[in-house]
Amino acid sequence: MTGRQRAIRAGVALGVTIAGVVALGYVLPVAAASWIKALHVIAVISWMAGMLYLPRLFVYHCAATPGSETSETFKVMERRLLEYIINPAMIVSWVAGLWLAWVVFRFQGGWLHGKLALVVGLSAVHGMFSAAVRAFAEDRNTRSQTYWRAMNEVPTAIMVVVVILVIVKPF
Repeated sequence: MTGRQRAIRAGVALGVTIAGVVALGYVLPVAAASWIKALHVIAVISWMAGMLYLPRLFVYHCAATPGSETSETFKVMERRLLEYIINPAMIVSWVAGLWLAWVVFRFQGGWLHGKLALVVGLSAVHGMFSAAVRAFAEDRNTRSQTYWRAMNEVPTAIMVVVVILVIVKPF
């Protein structure tokens, strides 16, 4: 499958998901909330799984000789993880989460504003990881294993604070 075919396939899948969430929200807004919340939780779990695994792949990729079979294998793993799991999961997380923030919570509550700020930060980390996938693919990584080990903890720290905000709602 070519890159263009993969992009079309991913775009169609995301389009169908987004259209389904929007349609469900308009047709049955009260019943939709539970389903969209479930979709949001599933997408967030998928997004976080990828965000926790990708920097670990970077740690191991740093040890591989550029151009080696091992390095080329890591390139494929990193690209597939990003394209097939992390990117779609992030988009679905955002779409479902914004729908819930608007319809269920009316964008009110300090905890929600804090969560949104942290999710913007997590999205920025996602962007940094995407850039790193491109750099590794072109054998241009300049970061050490130590750096990637530290970066592996950033999504975890954000996740812990977000879960506390959502469950405890301290403000």
